[in-house]
Amino acid sequence: MPVSGAEDAVVKCVACRDGADLDFAFDMAFQPIVDAARRSVWGYEALVRGPNGESAASVLARLNDQNRYKFDQACRVKAIETARARFDRPDLYLSINFLPNAVYEPAACIRATMQAAKKADFPLSRIMFEFTEDEFIRDAAHVNAIVRAYKEFGFLTALDDFGAGYAGLSRFVETQTDLIKIDMGLVRGVEASRARRAVVRGLVVMAKDLGVELLAEGVETHEEFDVLSDMGIRLFQGYLFAKPTRSALDSGAVWAQAMASRRTLAPNG
Repeated sequence: MPVSGAEDAVVKCVACRDGADLDFAFDMAFQPIVDAARRSVWGYEALVRGPNGESAASVLARLNDQNRYKFDQACRVKAIETARARFDRPDLYLSINFLPNAVYEPAACIRATMQAAKKADFPLSRIMFEFTEDEFIRDAAHVNAIVRAYKEFGFLTALDDFGAGYAGLSRFVETQTDLIKIDMGLVRGVEASRARRAVVRGLVVMAKDLGVELLAEGVETHEEFDVLSDMGIRLFQGYLFAKPTRSALDSGAVWAQAMASRRTLAPNG
């Protein structure tokens, strides 16, 4: 006899709440997102790492159908708790990646996150949830429902890796997240690619008309930064500014270090 949607939700809720504890540890690294207009750090993206700095892939390889729900919940709580301890400014945003296939019902699956935010005195309006274009392709209706619910709760939402997949603009129009993260495939070498510049200019116009913020991710060179900022993009993330770190965060040093590298470049590059 087939399992109903309600019965399936109950099974998943029990698996999340009462399932076996995770048999592996993990930590969070943070990479800054900078605001070029204000020349300061806007926030940080939380990125899962192993307890000794092992890659995210090594942690995610431990996931299975039995621990996926508990891991997604634990990740959100860990990100909030760690951010509260490491953030050096109260106005910073925290960006968290989430697993849509580990969210069976938005209101039920967000409770632990909201409790952690309340305990840490972390405003919900300063928390952003990211999902990828690839996840949108697999189950657009499910992701749409999650995004709508998260907006109602007061969170920001972001579409990550935009331009890397094949979801198409029509899919984005259905959802309209608060922010779009332009995939590094469009960013890399944009100063030398007429096609990439044309696509990004189109995204800038679209985002302005829809009231959506753009963030260029994977920025590694001053040339990429200059071209994109001249197009009107305000938010940036990438190795030009800082690599993800598990160390204490110093927001004041991020922008200064990136600009200092420009001043020390040799005349011949």
